[in-house]
This record gives sequence, structure tokens and C-alpha cells, in this order.
Amino acid sequence: MKLLAETQLVNVNRADFLKEQLLYFIGALFVIGAGLYGLLAYKPLAPYRLFFFSIVITLAVFTYLRAKGYYAIGIYPVYIAFGAVYIAAKVNAAWLRAVFVLIPVALFIPLFNVAFPNKTPEQIIANPEPYRKLGLLRWEDGKDHPLPQDFADMLAWRELAEKVDAAYASMPDRATTLVLCDNYGQAGAINYYSRKGVEAVTFNADYVNWFDLSKRYKHLIRVKDWRGREEEMKETGPLFATGYAADSITNRYAREWGTTVFVFRDARIDINGRIEKEIAEERW
Repeated sequence: MKLLAETQLVNVNRADFLKEQLLYFIGALFVIGAGLYGLLAYKPLAPYRLFFFSIVITLAVFTYLRAKGYYAIGIYPVYIAFGAVYIAAKVNAAWLRAVFVLIPVALFIPLFNVAFPNKTPEQIIANPEPYRKLGLLRWEDGKDHPLPQDFADMLAWRELAEKVDAAYASMPDRATTLVLCDNYGQAGAINYYSRKGVEAVTFNADYVNWFDLSKRYKHLIRVKDWRGREEEMKETGPLFATGYAADSITNRYAREWGTTVFVFRDARIDINGRIEKEIAEERW
């Protein structure tokens, strides 16, 4: 949370957080509203009334802390369930039940054009206004960009995995090669799209628990984002006999543009010992 507060959440607009709560479940708002009302007024749901106050308090805390909109997504399914119970008990007219079914279908049509990755980057850039009006071009840095952040995140996943695969295939001994990334997004993309069986790790998030230290590592493939790539050779290069930048993300629309794949061979230090120390520091 400290890292997020310093680098991302400081740029989150509280009004945008609340607006996004409406957008994420816009097709189910009537059901969620019925669930919240039912928790207060419907006797069979009285034992669960604490859930009404739980969502109010949770959203208030998230708003105060400038949480990202999607942090709250996991809250809502239980309220859709409460709403479904209440509607099933109180709404008997077939036509009104049909309305509840048609509402999400009707709302999906306009949302489909802006909320789903069904256009090329070029198409979005040529007609950005629908995205800008909904605030979808604003990234976590608080600035507008050519593409929505989620779309830009996705663009380099396959490219990164392919370039790491190429570097991995060039290593003299894959079994003693560690693939270390800057963040869980890079590691996840590589592990999912790799065709060489690469198992990338990072000190970021719960990947810190995924290191296999039963292997004695001699070589390193380092995935470094553009902010730190200039220093990588200076900091890591002297620890190995050879080192070079093998490739980088070239898709200019990708959020990971400039992320570089470094190759380091024949370690001059105990890599495992270094990793154990960093894991301990990260967990602490």
C-alpha cells in the first residue's frame, strides 16, 4: 500500500472511483439496488443486514484512500445474489421480470464499443472521444494517453514472451538460468505465453514465494522496464562474465514500450545467496 500510495494511488480521482463503481456493474444496478433495499426492509434477509453497512463502510474507506475502481469489484456479486432473492420474492409480473433481463442486454450494446478490446490501437487513436468522455484514457499516472491503460497493458504480452523465449533459447544451460522480472505483470505474461517452458519470477507481489532455490543458478535473464534499463548494465553487468541487452519491446502503443530483456552469463557471485537475501528483505 505504501508503494501504491507513492506511485499510483496519489493520482486517483475520488470522483472517478465512484463513477467507475457505476460503470463496472451498470447492467446489474437495479438488482444490486434491490439487494441493498432488501437487506434493510425484507425480513428474511434481516440476519444479513450487516452486509448493508459493510459495503457502505468499505466503499467509504476505498474512496478516502483513493483506491482504483477495480479494487472493489469483488464486493458486488454477493449483493447481486441478495437482489436476486428479493426480486424473486417480490416481483411476480412476468413483464417486469423480463425488464430486469433486458436492461443488461440493452446497456451492453453501447458499452461494447468502448469497454472491450475489440478495436485496433489505430482505430481507438483515430476516434478517442468516446473513451475520453468516460475517462478511459486516463492512466494511473493521472494523465491521458492514446489508449486505455488496460488495452495498452495487453499489447506487449506476447511480444515480451517471444523475446524472452529467444533469449532463453540462446542460453548455454537453461536449467541454471533464472528469468527475473520487474513486476508480476511481466512475469505473468511470460509464464502464460512462453513456448519454451520459461518460469519467470519477480520480487513483486506473491511471486516472491515462487523462487525455486533448489537450483544453483549461473545465468540470468533480466526483464527491466524503461525506467531502470539505463542502470541495469552498470549494476548487474559486473556480477557476470558477460552481459548485454538482447531485445526490447518495440510496440509504440504498449505500456511496456522500451522494456528491455538483458542476458547475463556465468555469474561471478552466488546468485542463490543474493536471491535469498533479497527475498528476506522483501518479506520483512
